[in-house]
Amino acid sequence: MAAAQPIGRASDPGFTNTGPHMFWSAHPLAHLYCHSTMEHHHFDQCLMILNSPGNQILSGLSLEGYKATLKMIERAILATDLAVYMKRRGEFFELTKNSQFVWEDEDHRDLLRSMLMTACDISAITKPWPVQKRIAELVATEFFEQGDKEREELNIEPIDLMNREKRDKIPSMQVSFIDAICTQLYETLAGMSEHCSPLLDGCRQNRQRWKRLAEQCEKGGVNGLE
Repeated sequence: MAAAQPIGRASDPGFTNTGPHMFWSAHPLAHLYCHSTMEHHHFDQCLMILNSPGNQILSGLSLEGYKATLKMIERAILATDLAVYMKRRGEFFELTKNSQFVWEDEDHRDLLRSMLMTACDISAITKPWPVQKRIAELVATEFFEQGDKEREELNIEPIDLMNREKRDKIPSMQVSFIDAICTQLYETLAGMSEHCSPLLDGCRQNRQRWKRLAEQCEKGGVNGLE
């Protein structure tokens, strides 16, 4: 995971997997992978970095160990696709809820690694408010640029998340994102280890901030992230 998380984000063209199919079909990466487009791209970049001079941190492993480690890294990086997370999280939540998680079970450990990768990937939502707000601004800018391309090149209306004309909805969308994606994951991890409690606390505090901003936007007091 220590290798997969930072390397998995080392090369990103600034688009998501969620854009219209026509848009992705026109992008070279869409022709290389049938699913989890960006995550497969990240793994390929990871392999390139790990095989570059000075970065061969796995060179001391046996051939069998090397293959096993690469497979683990691949699964960890692919797990950062939120579509994969949504498919797998139900099983994880059930195992932990019913106290059936077995640390000695490799499948359970693999599932936990996947959940931890997502927890790391979305961890901006747990940061102190000034950091969280700034990251949200940067992500919104990236999404708006993708939305602009969809409007200008495909002549279609982008979804609210990528529509700069819906900027005032960002706070409410952040609240929805926290409720749908983040909270239960951090609650579950905090239940497994108290060391994850600060992540849950930060997530909850930022939800309160976003909720207040959303209410102000509804009243016309602020405009999105301003």
